[in-house]
Formats: sequence, C-alpha cells, structure tokens
Amino acid sequence: MNLLMLLPVFVVIGVLYFLRVNLLVWALAWWLGCYFLITHLLKIPAPVSVVKIYMSFISLGIAAFVISDRGRWESFKKPLLRLANEKKFMPLLILLVLAGPSLAAFKVYHSMSQPIEAPSFGRTIHPAPPDEITFKGKQIDLVKSRNPFRELEVKDPEAFKQHVESGRKIYFQNCFYCHGDALNGKGMFVHGLNPLPTNFTDPGTIPMLQESFLFWRIAKGGPGLPEEGGPWMSAMPAWENFLEEDQIWDVILFLYDHTGRKPRAAEAEHG
Repeated sequence: MNLLMLLPVFVVIGVLYFLRVNLLVWALAWWLGCYFLITHLLKIPAPVSVVKIYMSFISLGIAAFVISDRGRWESFKKPLLRLANEKKFMPLLILLVLAGPSLAAFKVYHSMSQPIEAPSFGRTIHPAPPDEITFKGKQIDLVKSRNPFRELEVKDPEAFKQHVESGRKIYFQNCFYCHGDALNGKGMFVHGLNPLPTNFTDPGTIPMLQESFLFWRIAKGGPGLPEEGGPWMSAMPAWENFLEEDQIWDVILFLYDHTGRKPRAAEAEHG
C-alpha cells in the first residue's frame, strides 16, 4: 500500500470534520474514500469483479450504520427531503435526475463508438523470457536454471512430496482465486480479468514450457511482461514481492504434479 497516497484522504476527512457536514455527505465521502483505497492504494491490482464485491459490502455497511439509529437516519434524509421539497433546489434536483441516464447513455455511446484496431505489434501467448532476471538481489540464469527440488522426485520421493504439498498450500492461499481450484483458469475473479488466467490443465501450456519460464512469469507477473506479451492489462502481481524463491519452485512442482504433466526440460532429459 502506498501510504503517501493516504495523505489527501486524511486531509479531506479533516476538512469535512472542520466544516461539520451532515451525515449524507459523510456517507458519500466514506464510500468514495473506500473506492479510492481499493482501486488506487493496493499494490496488487484489484479485478473489476473484486472491486464490485467489496463496494457492495461497503455500501451495505454504510446503509446499516445509517438506518440502525433513528437520529442518524433523520440526519441522513434531512438534506434529501430539502432537495426534493424546497423550490430553490429545483434546478439542482432536475440536474441530478437527468445526470444518471445521461452518464449511462454517454458510457454506452463511448464504448460503441471506439474503433476496432489491430494491435500495434504481434502478440504472443508465451513471450520469450529474458536470459536472466534479478530475484530479490540475486541473479538467476533462466537458460541454465533448473528447479532445485525436481531431482528429489527420483532421489527422495518423500521429500519431493513435502515440496509438492508446500506448493499446494501456497497455491490455495494465493493463486486459486484467479487460476481456479481445479487449475483450469476459472477462478472466482476470472470475469474481471483481461487476459484470462492460464489454464494449467491445457496440454498446450505448462507441458510446453521449462520450469524456469514459469519461475520468471510467477516472480515478475504482469509488470514483467515484455512488449510482445501485450497489449493487455494483466492483473498478475509480481509474486517476488510476496513469496520466497523456494516457495515459487514448490508451487511449480505442485502445478505439474497436480495436472499430471511433465515440464519441457524434464521431457528433453528423458527423451
């Protein structure tokens, strides 16, 4: 979270407190403040569907706070009654009544009038990774790098299972919201994402890739995509900010183990 961006929020709260505004203004200010917090202050981009869910809960919470006390309810509806009944507010009332349909019509018109254009450059599903990346100050050679726990599959199956189990826990703590509990790219937030999350069960995805490729994509996320990976607005966070190197390798083991696939490098070695 960017704490510096909280400063204007506190300034607005202070100004409203100083002006002693009514509860209606306070409710609108809190609603807008929460929306700003969710959409701008979080490090991980929030999908549209998630924003809608959170704002629904916030709206219900504010409504419950207002109507749970007679005094608060009277304070909340007083300016609305004045707006509806006093003639001096009639122009403002007409403006507000017309504003809603007008904005909705403009949004529809704007979305329908956008020209359909081809991407300015070719888009690839699996963009080429760089030769090396920096992970928390450590240089990792993606060409020569191998999953350090892959060899345990043969040398120490019990230890290998522990790493797979660790990867399973990490996946269901962080990844299944988008990639799905069946690893098929159909998580609960999928409708708000563009592009859609990777379907790990598709034989054309992880079996075609080396484990180092997956490490790069997980560690760097959407912000680490090269230009040929666009144009898109991937919500995939850079997981290097939240996970350790061993944890990412464990997740990769789990992806292959759970789907019954083998990584490209392993297939080449066994071929």
